[in-house]
Amino acid sequence: MAEFTLVAETGRPIGSRPARRLRGEGRIPAVVYGEGVEPVSVSVAARDLRAALNTDAGVNAVLSLQVGGTTLMTMARELQRHPVKNTVIHVDFQVVDPDREISSEVPITLVGEAIELHRADGILDQQLFALPIRSRPSDIPTHLEADISELIIGSAVRVSDIVLPPGVITDLDPEAVVAAGQAPRVQEAVEGAEGEEEVVGAEGAAPAGGEPAAESGGEEG
Repeated sequence: MAEFTLVAETGRPIGSRPARRLRGEGRIPAVVYGEGVEPVSVSVAARDLRAALNTDAGVNAVLSLQVGGTTLMTMARELQRHPVKNTVIHVDFQVVDPDREISSEVPITLVGEAIELHRADGILDQQLFALPIRSRPSDIPTHLEADISELIIGSAVRVSDIVLPPGVITDLDPEAVVAAGQAPRVQEAVEGAEGEEEVVGAEGAAPAGGEPAAESGGEEG
């Protein structure tokens, strides 16, 4: 089940300065926690962590973490990244039970081609990019597919249209929109301009049965 094995070194000093020193040595500060496990501060090799998280499973990869003389099944959670470089600067490893359900988010991939939408110069608007799910660690899919082949202007692909693998459930509203077909921007702009013209015309119209009311020219003498 675990695709990668990471060796975690224990006994790392706490604090921002030691953490910077560790990163300079090519190691990432981390914490291991979970039910029945006392939280412990560790560090892992940055190169090994990148390799573990760059698989199709991404952050949902199940990792075999060697801590001292113990091997724990974990998943990388709460990744902190550098604000500019976007590199991982800290990670929490959550210990997971292979037989117990956990929560995770799985990316949504749009498949198919919305031919009719394209013919109408419509716009594909993806509104949901990941689906929150619950499953056992071994049942977490690398991605979920949403078919947009039948999408037209005014229609939508919803959460209920996504086929979930066995053992995977979601608590998200089945009617939540994943992707929608929108009208062309030019058409929307034209309709908006026409609406403004109607409002202006209505404001300048003469009262029924008479001439437009004259504006006040000043104070009476």
